[in-house]
Amino acid sequence: MNDGRGFVVQATFAQRLKQLMELRGAKQADVIRMAQTCGKHLGKSQVSQYVSGKTIPRRDVMDVLAAVLEADATWLATGEGPGPDTARASKPGSAPAPSARPARSDSALHTTGGVPMRTFKKSSKLDNVLYDVRGPVVDEAARMEDDGARILKLNIGNPAPFGFRAPDEVVFDMRQQLADCEGYSDSRGLFSARKAIMQYSQLRNIPNVDMKHIYTGNGVSELIQLSMHALIENGDEVLVPAPDYPLWTACVTLAGGNAVHYICDEQNEWNPDLEDMEKKVTERTKAIVVINPNNPTGAVYSREILEGIVEIARKHQLMIFADEIYDRLIMDGYEHISIASLAPDLPCVTYSGLSKSHMICGYRVGWMVLSGNQACMKDFILGINMLSNMRLCSNVPAQSIVQTALGGYQSVNEYIRPGGRVYEQRNYVYEALNAIDGITAVKPKAAFYIFPKMDIKKFNITDDEQFALDLLHQKKILITRGGGFNWGEPDHFRIVYLPRMEVLKESMEDLADFFAHYRQS
Repeated sequence: MNDGRGFVVQATFAQRLKQLMELRGAKQADVIRMAQTCGKHLGKSQVSQYVSGKTIPRRDVMDVLAAVLEADATWLATGEGPGPDTARASKPGSAPAPSARPARSDSALHTTGGVPMRTFKKSSKLDNVLYDVRGPVVDEAARMEDDGARILKLNIGNPAPFGFRAPDEVVFDMRQQLADCEGYSDSRGLFSARKAIMQYSQLRNIPNVDMKHIYTGNGVSELIQLSMHALIENGDEVLVPAPDYPLWTACVTLAGGNAVHYICDEQNEWNPDLEDMEKKVTERTKAIVVINPNNPTGAVYSREILEGIVEIARKHQLMIFADEIYDRLIMDGYEHISIASLAPDLPCVTYSGLSKSHMICGYRVGWMVLSGNQACMKDFILGINMLSNMRLCSNVPAQSIVQTALGGYQSVNEYIRPGGRVYEQRNYVYEALNAIDGITAVKPKAAFYIFPKMDIKKFNITDDEQFALDLLHQKKILITRGGGFNWGEPDHFRIVYLPRMEVLKESMEDLADFFAHYRQS
């Protein structure tokens, strides 16, 4: 059916989008640029998915596309309503018409009383920030769920939706103390919480721990951001592992620094490549980040590797930031060694919390401990205190259960020994992945994650975000692509093995069927 102006009304969204772009003389790069002026970030792969018809954008993105291309959003989404005005069409191959340029599209989006309203763009600090654990593929999964699809989420380490419960004692103690937790605490945290953290740190052989240098936070995430802002000047470099937990790279970037990624070697059970780490130290390097046990690989570092990292930090006078949130989720008899215990002469910051070990991610309770050579980080500590005071304090009811959680029976041990859910599910997923032709995986020693490798030649994979979207569309399985963890090649993805065994078996069968036929176009 023709609308009288040369446009097919009953067409797919992708067809309407391509027709509209051709009419306006806009290429994909132009759409991305114009959307950015409206404060909306669109990735190249994301727009490519829209144009190819593999993905339909959410309503807010649809509105932006319609605005920058000067079309009715309802028409673009459904083909109904007034089609675009062809009078302002550009010649094929020419630059976008002036009416489609950023300044006009800005004013088209917002008016007040008929007067164009300026738009407020996101900070340029976010331009290089990546957090694909909750990114474009997750947005597409949410859109599919809105349309009624059932999505199996293997993308995020959140135990509660998979039937893991907090220990009864922890829940009981929080209830009992709620009436006493209505006011602010000390900005560093409750005395009882910090005392328990200090004693736990001493058991981990962390040296020179002082109550006044222990800080509670709304999860470790808040404390990572706080400490990066307290340390980093514009242009400072921080060594971060690849693959990493992407919050580290994001927080370094937001603070004005540059995250320099050292390689973790898959052929060596994902241990850090010390030679690569050493090569990447420059005069601007200020610190090394160590994620042990590691997310996304599940690696646990040996004493020898940790001593090697300490030696590099000692040689170049670097701070050590140790993310050890999974230190109580070690399997197969491996030993976790806190790197701060090997570096009494160096400034160290060690992070941990209860989210994973006590299955209470939503409670948001984490902490950081400043240890070792505190004399050389006095000014850094002043910055930490200033930022800690500015947020007043962390979640007080959650702080109230730290003493109970650290001092009582550790129910998590039931999950990570033979016969336990996490242990058996880890074993099953590891074996099932390695049984798929073209997939290999190193067996995780800790945590909830496995980071399998794909044979990209066999599957013709050049874009891991497209792979993740294809898997989502074909099998309704949501994973996180390797690039989301700052891994440089499109050959890995992360799976969370928290769902119950029957769900994992179904998902692994679907995954095997997917790879049996998949070739990226």
